[in-house]
Amino acid sequence: MKKETKLSTKGIKNIPFLDLKSINRPFEKEINNAVRQVTSSGWYILGEEAKKFENAFAKFCGAKHCIGVANGLDALVLLLKASNFPQDSEIIVPANTYIATILAITLAGHKPILVEPDPQTFLIDAHKIEEKISRNTKAILVVHLYGKCCEMDTILKVAQRYDLKVFEDAAQAHGAIYEGKRAGNLADGAGFSFYPTKNLGALGDAGAITTNDNLLAEKIRALRNYGSGKKYIFEFQGLNSRLDEIQASVLNVKLNRIEEDNFIRQKIANRYLSEINNDKVILPPADTCKLDAWHLFVVRVDNRDNFRKYLLENGIGTDIHYPIPPHKQLAYREWNNKTFTITEQIHEQVVSIPLNVVLSENEVTYIIDKINKY
Repeated sequence: MKKETKLSTKGIKNIPFLDLKSINRPFEKEINNAVRQVTSSGWYILGEEAKKFENAFAKFCGAKHCIGVANGLDALVLLLKASNFPQDSEIIVPANTYIATILAITLAGHKPILVEPDPQTFLIDAHKIEEKISRNTKAILVVHLYGKCCEMDTILKVAQRYDLKVFEDAAQAHGAIYEGKRAGNLADGAGFSFYPTKNLGALGDAGAITTNDNLLAEKIRALRNYGSGKKYIFEFQGLNSRLDEIQASVLNVKLNRIEEDNFIRQKIANRYLSEINNDKVILPPADTCKLDAWHLFVVRVDNRDNFRKYLLENGIGTDIHYPIPPHKQLAYREWNNKTFTITEQIHEQVVSIPLNVVLSENEVTYIIDKINKY
């Protein structure tokens, strides 16, 4: 039985989907102090703040290494470039993902092989991967979409059987847990984004790679710095993709609160899962609520536009993650005639409702009540 919502709506007029100013306000004093220290230090790229964050985030994830880079896309590109796969290797990837995952593969000079998601979790269907493997397949790039980890035990067994690397796109999964381990420590390497909207967000673009592979980490450190491991000596053709000191200082402040913030997200998600009771609204799985990072709370509805309009009329902001799947984007015209039925249905139905650390109990109650009355 789902609990009946006790409604208190006094003073509620508008609930934006996301209010970054309010989310960052509790950190304002600490961030200002941290940034002032950087600006007065005279060292702005790959300095002590970046080292401090790399060490702390590696420890948080349970990984040996963390390499700070400019953004999440670069993190994935560098992972693939550092792996020395032959040009045009096939990389298995979910069809249902943000386009950055796909872009990373093509920017690294390889071929994405799309696999349909599980219709319940929206994550890559681990049981459909094997049928897509060919002699040219070199890796599986999984995506822990919306903060829920993929079915890694099955995926890793398939990878071992075919001698494939496994990488995590953990851009939405800071702190998510799978069988006792955190995202970023579940495969051969992982790419993170610290875009401002993430559970652990900078005040600009930032990213990182985590891995337990010493040689891979050493090569990525060179590749992010034009391919140079030693000043003015270039062993590889690399990128300019480095975590700057200001963003690192912001992340150092906010990393101290990530577990507490994720707990708040889990509490809100649990209320949505237990109290939203509307047959028109399909909820995400509740089985791993206390393990997921809940970057987003995504429901499925028919007549999505009507649902969003109804919520907006009641002062509730929403978003769509994502309206058009990668294989229907003009950037990949060669795929536009392909059909991925489950992916396309998901992209036609998904709606993200507010879930963030500044939502009040009353606001959550109000959202639940309005959705139940839809």
